[in-house]
Amino acid sequence: MEFFKKINENRILQLLIGIGSVLFISFICYLFINLIGYHVVALILLLLVSILAMFFRILPIVTVAILSALMWNFLFIQPQLTFKINTPEDALLFLMYFVIAVMNAVFTIKIRKVKATTRKRKEKEKTIQLYNTLFNSLSHELKTPIAAIIGSVDTLKESSEKLSNENKRELYNEIEIAGKRLNRQVKNLLNMSRLESDSIHLQQNWFDVNEVVYNVIESNRAECKEHEIIYLPQDDLPLFQFDATLVEQILHNIVHNAIQYTPKGSIIEIEVIPRSEGCVFKISDNGHGFPEENINQVFDKFYRLPNSASGGTGLGLSIAQGFAQAQKGKIDLRNKISGGAEFTVTIPAKITDPKHYQNE
Repeated sequence: MEFFKKINENRILQLLIGIGSVLFISFICYLFINLIGYHVVALILLLLVSILAMFFRILPIVTVAILSALMWNFLFIQPQLTFKINTPEDALLFLMYFVIAVMNAVFTIKIRKVKATTRKRKEKEKTIQLYNTLFNSLSHELKTPIAAIIGSVDTLKESSEKLSNENKRELYNEIEIAGKRLNRQVKNLLNMSRLESDSIHLQQNWFDVNEVVYNVIESNRAECKEHEIIYLPQDDLPLFQFDATLVEQILHNIVHNAIQYTPKGSIIEIEVIPRSEGCVFKISDNGHGFPEENINQVFDKFYRLPNSASGGTGLGLSIAQGFAQAQKGKIDLRNKISGGAEFTVTIPAKITDPKHYQNE
């Protein structure tokens, strides 16, 4: 891929490749001239120019087109090995070949430029649409907790003596919830920025997976009062060498997503499966699952399911997948037959004693 990118940016390299291609094809055709005839050679050289025009810039390809016309004249039009043309028919053919080769090269490049311009315009429109989606989401997701914090603080300042201890606790609790919500949205934006700029540097160390999962459960406890999270710790789990911060964020986003989008009273289960090549986390729920027609879009940036009642910017699962891929892992999603969704997070990692764990 790097080689083709270098060719695309280097005109001299394109010129050398083009000249070499014309000389090589001309030589091969010259060996079989008695079988194919010089009219067929013209078609072969035109095809070569057309193919090169799909990738090369205008100056190298025009040079190649002119060279191919001269080579066709010199090697194949009678008398051979001269630039002299004996018959008016051959002179007309040469002139037509020359014009067609150059025009074909120029028009192909023009078409490429039009397509590139159209593609850039579509990408720009898509980017604008994504940012509009982001700003629309942020206008609610950031404004709501900020308004809750300001309102609660104003109430505490102006009516502190009139409020009961119970009312004060409720206001403090509301400030805490709003602050955590605001912190989560800002963290999501920062994490997405890290993914977009490819500035993630893994901090790998040995970690107890049970501790990582407990941290995830604790970070979601405040919003999980109407849901149940089940995790059965395994005392014999090995230590895994991975970036615990990223793994914890992946699991947090998936669990938080389940809390947001499953009905009240739903059960969220977390399971850890050690493998010889790493660690597998399964996070499942008994909610409604995902519409099959939308399941492939779940990890797209800013994507939210149609008619979603809960708030959100649609970044959580996209960030989770990005963090998994940054560790050469992946997240798979499926709907369970019994109902609900199941996320499978696979994180390649070294383990303390891999010989006891086999692939399933």
